[in-house]
Amino acid sequence: MEYLQSRIATLHDLDDPRPAAPTDQAAVVVPMTEREYAGLAAERVLRTLEDINPAKVIIPLRASKEKVASFYQWLTGYDLSLEILWCDGPHMAELLSEYELDGVRGKGRDVWLALGRAAQEEFVVVHDADTKSYSSSFLLRLLFPLGEGYDFSKAYYARVEDSQLYGRLFRLFYLPLVRVLAEAHPGAYLRYLDAYRYGLAGEFAATSRVVKQLRAPRTWGLEIGTLADAFRTAGFESSVQVDLGRYEHDHRAVSGPAGLSDMAESVAATLFRSVEEQGIQIQYDSLRRRYRTAATKLLDQYQLDAGFNAFQYDREAEFAQIDTYATAITPDLSDSRMPSWSSTDINPDEVSEAAKKDASRVV
Repeated sequence: MEYLQSRIATLHDLDDPRPAAPTDQAAVVVPMTEREYAGLAAERVLRTLEDINPAKVIIPLRASKEKVASFYQWLTGYDLSLEILWCDGPHMAELLSEYELDGVRGKGRDVWLALGRAAQEEFVVVHDADTKSYSSSFLLRLLFPLGEGYDFSKAYYARVEDSQLYGRLFRLFYLPLVRVLAEAHPGAYLRYLDAYRYGLAGEFAATSRVVKQLRAPRTWGLEIGTLADAFRTAGFESSVQVDLGRYEHDHRAVSGPAGLSDMAESVAATLFRSVEEQGIQIQYDSLRRRYRTAATKLLDQYQLDAGFNAFQYDREAEFAQIDTYATAITPDLSDSRMPSWSSTDINPDEVSEAAKKDASRVV
């Protein structure tokens, strides 16, 4: 436990705070895929949201048509002001194609579809549905700064379970990569990224003004893309990071579809594009080497910390992950971001209607 401030305002879990927050003015976006169906973690999240009773809960759903009816039956059983946006139906595809927004499907695109509707409320919160330790305090903590005049609020937490350190993609890839970039290019943007204690946390809250200006990457680069736009729209002065304590959710394998190595590629691509948009020229020929050096040095610190807490620590496995993540460091600056809701011609109500039409055919 500590109470030091960063370059941005930092709110600490000093005594299990549950501050007053404008939940009645907030829409909560909870993306789901088939893996969340009727799961214990998702049940916990939804039951907790019932107790909080926010203005609206929007669930962008990525699922096959065979699973949609079961999802609707399950989700509509909760006492919530709930809207389900099935993101994969034919009417939705036709609508996106009409506005030239078709393309790769992924978490970022799904969340973007929901943000248009969510931004009709004053405040928006986004978080996942696989959080085993979900608490009503999470939503209150994220929303509190917005009620105090801030524009962007991002979570940080300790990823610790079963006497092990998790948060591997952040600890072993993002953190050392951002640090070596910041050392080589000590400008405002990289200082902003480095100020966040868990830059890959997916949980954030923002005012509708900021949400309407987010240009969501379509896949796993969503968290970095959100920070890039938060820097542009909120900056140091109106950004906050909020301590959620210990945070437990599902773990991913390093390799395989949707594994951490795939996520590293999306994270790196989004990070590099956002850095170069700031006018910074990255020296890719030496970056992989500098990343390996910085990441490997951190292993001594992680091992010491694990030993201090009597945790298990597999140094060889962590070193092997560094090797895997290093392959993601390539100059891929392709841009498949969704447009900001403030700049697109598509209407959020059109998205809602398309989802309803698609659902009516299978539910």
